[in-house]
Amino acid sequence: MNIIDEVKFDDKGLITAITQDVKSDRVLMLAFMNRETLQETLETGKMVYWSRSRQQRWLKGETSGHFQIVKEVFIDCDGDALLFKVEQKGGACHKGYLSCFYRKLVENRWEKVLKKIED
Repeated sequence: MNIIDEVKFDDKGLITAITQDVKSDRVLMLAFMNRETLQETLETGKMVYWSRSRQQRWLKGETSGHFQIVKEVFIDCDGDALLFKVEQKGGACHKGYLSCFYRKLVENRWEKVLKKIED
């Protein structure tokens, strides 16, 4: 049996993919994958997602050079979410932060808790 057959994609053919830094365990981003991008990720060792807004394949780092190199892959108990531990090259966030989760709720407002690493 192909391991991808054990993955439960939603009615749109997607699965949630959480990406975490392998060294720090910081959550870098959350995105989605379809069967083809998951297969490509497993074959190449580089994170490939499905962009819901652009409706197309998205190789993380293809334009920025900030690739995510897969080190470990986990599936949740229901088989409907994946966790990837990666080596992040540069920032994961397109706004110039290491993580897309750079704002924290503090006293009823969002406060930046990470500094930009690039413009």
